[in-house]
Amino acid sequence: MMKALGDRIKSLRFAKKYTQEQIAELLGISRQKYARIENGDNNISLDTLSKLAKVFDVTVHDITCVLDESPSVAFRAGEDYSSSDTIFEMLDLFYANKHLYDRLQRQNSH
Repeated sequence: MMKALGDRIKSLRFAKKYTQEQIAELLGISRQKYARIENGDNNISLDTLSKLAKVFDVTVHDITCVLDESPSVAFRAGEDYSSSDTIFEMLDLFYANKHLYDRLQRQNSH
């Protein structure tokens, strides 16, 4: 998924005819960190997404819309990304959050 987001950011950069160095400078990050974002190697914060949206004169949704499209495109193309792994990750996150919520509830009731 991060690769799809990075590819989208890269295409927006190409459309505006910016270099990686120029974008990195506008974002206040190193060119290397920006390159890792475009390569899908680094996660991207909402703050950085907001800054990119301003630089590219688009909305955050215009950048992240590829995340909504990727699973259906992959399915139609016959690609197997092991959706069970994604489901297990989601379940782990859910139970971790549920455990934290229950613990906070117990602390607040005392």
